[in-house]
Amino acid sequence: MAVSWSTANQRLDRAARLLNQTGPISVSGPLHAGVDLGTADVVLMVLDEFGEPVAAFLQWAEVVRDGVVVDFIGAIDIVRELLDQAQKRLGRSLTKAATSFPPGTDARLSTNILEGAGLEVSLVRDEPSCVASLLELDQAAVVDVGGGTTGTAVVQKGRVVFSDDEPSGGRHLSLAIAGHFGVSFAEAERRKRRPERYGIMELVTPTLQRISDIVAGHIQGRQVKKVILTGGTCCLPGIDRVFARELQIPVQLPSQPLLLTPLAIASLPLA
Repeated sequence: MAVSWSTANQRLDRAARLLNQTGPISVSGPLHAGVDLGTADVVLMVLDEFGEPVAAFLQWAEVVRDGVVVDFIGAIDIVRELLDQAQKRLGRSLTKAATSFPPGTDARLSTNILEGAGLEVSLVRDEPSCVASLLELDQAAVVDVGGGTTGTAVVQKGRVVFSDDEPSGGRHLSLAIAGHFGVSFAEAERRKRRPERYGIMELVTPTLQRISDIVAGHIQGRQVKKVILTGGTCCLPGIDRVFARELQIPVQLPSQPLLLTPLAIASLPLA
């Protein structure tokens, strides 16, 4: 069930308000869960039968890098922990969930982790295709700039006609920051989350331009009239302006870029 851009943003803002809230609530009707295994974080989101978020939990962790699981047991433990928190909040058991994977990688990257955590995998799709299925899109491209990769899905009349992924994302921005300041990668990640204080946008613009070039190659020769940005890296203020300038087409940035893919994953069973 596709939703409008405004409805998607309303649900994203609701999910942001709910993030890591553990207070118990009562929800009737079917529940739909989705797990997003990112390079820098793991997110579990639960929706009610109408597609509205009722629980959302995030834990920062590096368990997946460039389409490869670097900490399989750690990833399972995190999913179990987030699942336990969601079940306590909702007072109900969650036995299955949808998930996603970077385009061009093996879907078992994610499905094995969910199954290891005791969940049945209800649906699995590549990350940008999840977003494409949520939104009412035509002649558009969904660009998911995550921690380690950038994925592009070109959508025509609601159907994904092209999908690809390149190993370039937020980690590459952090490496540029670390090199400029002469600090550790962990410190660069912290500074990236305080962009105005450290003048981060100016430092990372060349890297973002290279990522834009990747996207330009993905959409070249295809009917694309707008780009939808998603992924944690897109939380950087001004990133949409860089993409719009480089691609020379309209670019839309959701109200909560970090949560758009988790919302889309959890919405897959409603499609």
